[in-house]
Amino acid sequence: MPPVHAPHVHHAPGEQQGPAPSAGEPAHAPPSPGDNEAASLTGASGRSGLLRVFRHRNYRLFFAGQAVSLLGTWMQSMAQAWLVYRLSGSSLALGTLGFAGQIPVFALSVFGGALADSRDKRAILIGTQVASMLLALVAAVLTMTDLVQVWHVFVLATGLGIVNAFDVPARHAFIMDMVGREDLPAAIGLNSSMFNGARMVGPTLAGLLVSAVGEGWCFLLNGVSFVAVIAGLLLMRLPAHVPPPSGPSTLQRIREGLGFAARHEGIRTILLLVGATSLISITYSVLMPVVADKVLGGDASTLGLLMGAVGMGALAGALGLASRGSGKGLFRWVLYAATGLGASLTAFSLCRSVWPALAVLVPLGLSMVVLMASANTLLQTMSPDAYRGRVMALFSMMFIGMAPFGSLLAGAVAHAVGPSRAIMLAGVVCLGNALWFGLWLRRRGTAIEGMTRGGR
Repeated sequence: MPPVHAPHVHHAPGEQQGPAPSAGEPAHAPPSPGDNEAASLTGASGRSGLLRVFRHRNYRLFFAGQAVSLLGTWMQSMAQAWLVYRLSGSSLALGTLGFAGQIPVFALSVFGGALADSRDKRAILIGTQVASMLLALVAAVLTMTDLVQVWHVFVLATGLGIVNAFDVPARHAFIMDMVGREDLPAAIGLNSSMFNGARMVGPTLAGLLVSAVGEGWCFLLNGVSFVAVIAGLLLMRLPAHVPPPSGPSTLQRIREGLGFAARHEGIRTILLLVGATSLISITYSVLMPVVADKVLGGDASTLGLLMGAVGMGALAGALGLASRGSGKGLFRWVLYAATGLGASLTAFSLCRSVWPALAVLVPLGLSMVVLMASANTLLQTMSPDAYRGRVMALFSMMFIGMAPFGSLLAGAVAHAVGPSRAIMLAGVVCLGNALWFGLWLRRRGTAIEGMTRGGR
């Protein structure tokens, strides 16, 4: 799947007829199509959410396809970066590659969200998976025939970013259609677990494959892996899509979505926290190679250990969320995770040897995943069905789209004050974000939990 996979895939049963519900109207999640027989296999309260979510046949198909494809995603991500560095020898080229792949998500996600709220989400996803597969196969052919140049990789990365701008909002919004509101937190947690598990394994496999036969085979295997996802989408049992009645233009739908998010206090606050966190916290990831080399006195293997520690914490956090099952108390979980992230970043900036750094990076990865997955769940449960795709598009803009700007900011600050101080500054700002969010929670009191009931 594409490198920015926010672990989910989705389809929409028929969209609601008539006028879109307002912020105060209840939004009822449709039952998971084709899963009636699964409901009898296990009681809703008799199993943990981690297992209960697999009673949904459509989710089982999705999970199986993603498990295969995400390995290909991370293999391609690592091989693509290595290929650019091998061809150019430039760290600036690596930064430009990341910017080229992520900036389309920031610029175009609102269009993807508007499309997801008015079209068949499964059809959108099949289209994006086919497009992503073709881009991977083109990269494989160019690389394996020794025709590839740096600008080719930039063009392909930009193309994949454009595809992701339409894929990510549809995939996020599709989760509710597969599992319903009750099992949504567990499904998002499982998706995050799968994503971070692949992040731990995929780059390692890619490193071995690149050393043995070259980058082209990673691109080829990623292209082939999309077959699993496409097959799963085609096998899902879903009601026929009912197009909504003729309504406003795409630009008007975008304005409506932006207006809804701005008026809804809970959605607005979560989106601001996600955007600020993504912008600032990416500092540690951007500067990790410099920290491994200049601060910790290590090499490429040290960098691998550091990234593995982040992935281990992320996987643990995702599994923990999935096992909770219930979405109750997620506002508090967001606060705890935001605080833990700021504290972990600050502690990491003080590390001068490898083992303390590894110990700190595990809770850092855990906090990041718990924060973002909990925010994702809250946004979906606060959004009426008619607005969910557009709200998820704004989440994609804040989570993924802010990353290229954060990368530029991190580089500038580190150049001025050094990597450790730049990371410490990021930690302090994240703690400030957590304090602001905590004060908001305290001020809103008992009204907080009511925001997740029926899209209020």
